[in-house]
Amino acid sequence: MNDSIYISIQNSPRFKELVKKRERFAWLLSAIMLGLYAAFILLIAYGSHIMGTKLSPDSSITWGIPIGVGLILSAFVLTGIYVRRANGEFDELNNAILKEAGQ
Repeated sequence: MNDSIYISIQNSPRFKELVKKRERFAWLLSAIMLGLYAAFILLIAYGSHIMGTKLSPDSSITWGIPIGVGLILSAFVLTGIYVRRANGEFDELNNAILKEAGQ
C-alpha cells in the first residue's frame, strides 16, 4: 500500500469511528475486569470470614474457591464478548474502511 492510502484511511470518518468505538469498548471491559479483581482483593482483605466459610458444614471447600474460579471465568467471558463484537461490528467497519480506501 502506498502512503496516500494510509493517509486516506487515517482521515476517514469511519476509521475514526472504529478507533473510538474499539477504544471505548476495550476500556469498558478493562474497567469491569479491574473492578472484579479489586472487589476480590478487598473481599480477601476485609471479608476473610466470608472467603473462609465452608460451602456446607460437611464440605472442605470454602466460598473462596468458587469465587476465585468465577473471577477467572469472568475473564474468559469478557474476552469472548470482545471477540464476538470484534468479529462482528468491528470487522464490518474495518472492511467498509478498506473498501472505501481502495476506490
